[in-house]
Amino acid sequence: MVRKKGTLILCGAFLFVAWNALLLLFLWGRPPIGRLGEGGKKGGASGLAGEVIRLAEEVESELETQKKLLKQIQSHRSLWEQHKDNPVVTTPPPEANPQPVIPILVIACDRVTVSRSLDKLIQYRPSVELHPIIVSQDCGHAETARVIGSYGSQVTHISQPDLADIPVRPDHRKFQGYYKIARHYRWALNQVFNTFSYSTVVIVEDDLEVAPDFFEYFRALYPILRSDPSLWCISAWNDNGRDGLVDPGKADLLYRTDFFPGLGWMLLKEVWAELEPKWPKAFWDDWMRHPEQRKERSCIRPEISRTITFGRKGVSLGQFFDQYLRYIKLNTEFVPFTTRDLSYLVREHYDDAFDKAVYSAPLVKVEELQQGGSLKGPGPFRVQYSSRDSFKVLARNLGVMDDLKSGVPRAGYRGVVSFLSRGRRVYLAPPEGWTKYDTSWS
Repeated sequence: MVRKKGTLILCGAFLFVAWNALLLLFLWGRPPIGRLGEGGKKGGASGLAGEVIRLAEEVESELETQKKLLKQIQSHRSLWEQHKDNPVVTTPPPEANPQPVIPILVIACDRVTVSRSLDKLIQYRPSVELHPIIVSQDCGHAETARVIGSYGSQVTHISQPDLADIPVRPDHRKFQGYYKIARHYRWALNQVFNTFSYSTVVIVEDDLEVAPDFFEYFRALYPILRSDPSLWCISAWNDNGRDGLVDPGKADLLYRTDFFPGLGWMLLKEVWAELEPKWPKAFWDDWMRHPEQRKERSCIRPEISRTITFGRKGVSLGQFFDQYLRYIKLNTEFVPFTTRDLSYLVREHYDDAFDKAVYSAPLVKVEELQQGGSLKGPGPFRVQYSSRDSFKVLARNLGVMDDLKSGVPRAGYRGVVSFLSRGRRVYLAPPEGWTKYDTSWS
């Protein structure tokens, strides 16, 4: 403020001096008074008198203008003196909302049970402003639209406009639903990032129920996702999160994973800008797991899932639901993640500690872990696989999911799957010195 007033005074003084200089130049450039009457003797005296009077009036006008300038300079001088004696420190106005806005995108179609998902999201949402809920509906199902509309201003309801069937090759006609889902995702994410102009989003589907600390989880991990370029998503889902495979006393335990989990996940606008131009026509989630998209980046996942699915009916016709998904344990304990130091999840801190924990664990056979085995103690223990087939056999024997996508096991990191077996921590791991995934293991 003081600097600004001082600048005004200097500008005023400069204008005063400049005005006088212009006045002098004006007077200097006028013709000599003796020449004014050269047009003839008659009228010479009266012309001279008239010119003198006009000149006097101009000088009087200029002096009045200078008087006003001097008064303005004097007023600014008094203000400057006042602020010099009592300086005022000005600070820029605080941002209206310095916290990041993390919207929730609900992908909906024809499930009227979307209300179960929305009820929990609204119940646990800590702030309407920080977590707007956008429900994007495909399919044009009127009853589902009425259910969504019943929430009024608590959600924003948008509708995917293109409901036409998508031309597919004959052997893919049964996969029409997967093509429509991919089209819907692309449209909805473009709305979030390009129309609503958000910088990040958490995506859930209409058959997911969220945990009490769902919002806390994503708010805490958002800065990690922003700061670590080796990460490309945060997921609320543990593919091996069945009761009995997770530690119920470790609700705050988080991992890095090379497997894209989906089912409640955070995406940055920058990553969408990378993915959108090549977005697939179908099977978008498996496409995300290809090396060309993943680019050796990882996600964060929890020990205990922050989402569960209740939707057996869908385009997958219940695939994995009866065998795995219905048994996933949903976290019920609120963990204040935003008060925790989560920097251990950054790759430069995580990898060495993770490798040390895995490969310092005793190497055992799967038979020793099963009922009647001779092992004592809580673990951890390590079981080693060396091929695609040996991984699948061991995974089935230990009760974890045995499928691989581009060589990456579900919930795996650096080839290692961590889980609980009969109350003991187990690492299903490749030999020490692992370097990369074998994409032929799919």
